[in-house]
Amino acid sequence: MADSELAAALSQEVVLSCDDQGTIGFLDARAERAFGDVRGRGLASLAVPGTESKVIALLRAGRERRVEGWELSLVVGGAPATLTFHAAPHHDSTVLVGSFVSERYNGALRATAEATHEISQLHREAEKRRRELAALNQELRESNQGLVRLHAELDEKNHALRRNHDVKSRVVANVSHEFRTPINSILGLTQLLLDRIDGDLNTEQEKQLRFVRTSAKALGDLVNDLLDLSRIESGKEQLRATEFTVEELLSSMRGMMRPLSTSDAVKLVFDPPPDLPPLNTDQGKLAQILRNLVSNALKFTHAGEVRVSTRLAPDGKVSFLVADTGIGISEDDQERIFEEFVQIDGELQRKTRGTGLGLALSRKLAELLGGSLTVTSGVGEGSVFTLTVPPLHEEVAAMLNIEKSATKIDPSRAPVLVIEDDRQTMFLYERYLSSSGFQVIPARTVDDARAALERVRPASIVLDIMLEGEATWQFLADLKADPTTRDIPLMVVTVMDRAQKRARALGADEFWLKPIDGDRLIRKVGELSRRTRETKVLVIDDDEAARYLVRRLLHGTGFSVIDTADGAEGVRLAKAHAPQVILLDFVLQGGTAFDVLDDLRADPRTRNIPVIIQTSQQLDDAERERLARETAAILAKDSLSRELAITRIREALIAAGVSSAGGSTSEGNGHA
Repeated sequence: MADSELAAALSQEVVLSCDDQGTIGFLDARAERAFGDVRGRGLASLAVPGTESKVIALLRAGRERRVEGWELSLVVGGAPATLTFHAAPHHDSTVLVGSFVSERYNGALRATAEATHEISQLHREAEKRRRELAALNQELRESNQGLVRLHAELDEKNHALRRNHDVKSRVVANVSHEFRTPINSILGLTQLLLDRIDGDLNTEQEKQLRFVRTSAKALGDLVNDLLDLSRIESGKEQLRATEFTVEELLSSMRGMMRPLSTSDAVKLVFDPPPDLPPLNTDQGKLAQILRNLVSNALKFTHAGEVRVSTRLAPDGKVSFLVADTGIGISEDDQERIFEEFVQIDGELQRKTRGTGLGLALSRKLAELLGGSLTVTSGVGEGSVFTLTVPPLHEEVAAMLNIEKSATKIDPSRAPVLVIEDDRQTMFLYERYLSSSGFQVIPARTVDDARAALERVRPASIVLDIMLEGEATWQFLADLKADPTTRDIPLMVVTVMDRAQKRARALGADEFWLKPIDGDRLIRKVGELSRRTRETKVLVIDDDEAARYLVRRLLHGTGFSVIDTADGAEGVRLAKAHAPQVILLDFVLQGGTAFDVLDDLRADPRTRNIPVIIQTSQQLDDAERERLARETAAILAKDSLSRELAITRIREALIAAGVSSAGGSTSEGNGHA
């Protein structure tokens, strides 16, 4: 029997009948296909050897009553197969109806049993793992509680350290400032006496006064160093970067340091610098470090020279080397000399006592400049101090990147003009606002801000009212007096609370004290910027009915309409209100649209405003070609509808990279 035939047979029930002796007398076609022509044979002869008794028992039971679900193992197609039989007596015979139970089904049952057993095993294993995990979680909770307690203790100690550090910084700053006044008085008065303005001095008096002045000057240097260290440690030391050359720096240093070289036995030499890149960093702090190094070198050099040289480091940084032929420093002390108030014991050191702050301050200043300060030395062999700084300070580089990115306005971001001279604060503004969908337009001076306003109309302005050396109050007054900028929301940010009344009086929309909270800043700038997001449409048309029609068409669409009949007045309104789009009639009294377009394109404030031409006359090819270049679309007045007007305005705004609050987005093909 073929496999297909066997499959057909196995998929059907079989019917047969047997007499009292168990001999098969009838079988249907399906039974015949399964067993062959077995008429006249005993049903027991079809049984799998060893199972004949089950066949006989079924036949005996079936002669007397109805039997169901009796399984027999018979040979089908030469292979054993299990059938489930139902039997019932019928006249002198027994009728049997059998259905095959496929081996595949049996296999599935076995597989199911095995899977059930495996699942039970897995369940027991999972339960064991769950108990282990629960125990581990408990241990972790206990460990976590310990960590929480430890973190709380650390936070408390950190808070105490910060509080102590703040107290120390305030005390140092206050005491230092209190010292400065009497020290300056002492220096001034002793100089007055030494200049003999109030009479002559004898030799002893002059000697005493010079001792007093020298001591007062040393104390003044100590106070200045303490103040510098305090500012650096508290993060309040500002970088005042300028661009200069190494030659310019060394030229100023030569004249400044010559008076310190008082011994003929020691020469102070400045080597001509090689070809080095210009520096853009804090020249004052760089000079301060070099003054400290040269001053120290001269102090601890009996004879020989102190030489200042420069070179370009392999990583592109600029190195300043101060080499001397002095007493040198032992290897054990070469790091200690950069600690605060540390002085090396020795005969010469005792003769030239200092504050012990100069090198510590110099290294911190070098790190502030993004560089390093190191020393190589040996006792009796002199020392070489190497100051290495990047030509472009990282703050300056970051600021240049911000300024560069601000030159190209991103139409998907609302521009915010930030006027702030402190770079660190500017970086905070950039980080907070740029991550929230705004584009920062940086300005460090009032002139920078005015230039920025010439090329972009910001959604809002953030102004530090206390810019050093800048007329910021006048700038604020000018902004609020100028009709082109008075409606731009403006936030004044400063450290002076007493400036609030004046700022409000001049028109500031918000007044905040530093430091700035980032989340609050983002919310407030967003709120202020939304005030200016209504899409303004300027209509310039000498036909009053046409202007009225546009107003009615755009009523309730989210567009705000400003209109005028005069071309020159339209240009003035464009400068004052900075509309997002202009609808311009082609023919005006005393001129054409080309006159207005020329005036608009001549002013950077209106140059990029998209213009849509409205006309009721036929344009020649030259006119149409020029308008196609200079305008966003051309509308025929006789076909103007609300849908078409909104569509063309939206297309013009999208083409110009301006997002609109009004209307609905529509697809179009530009000029119509």
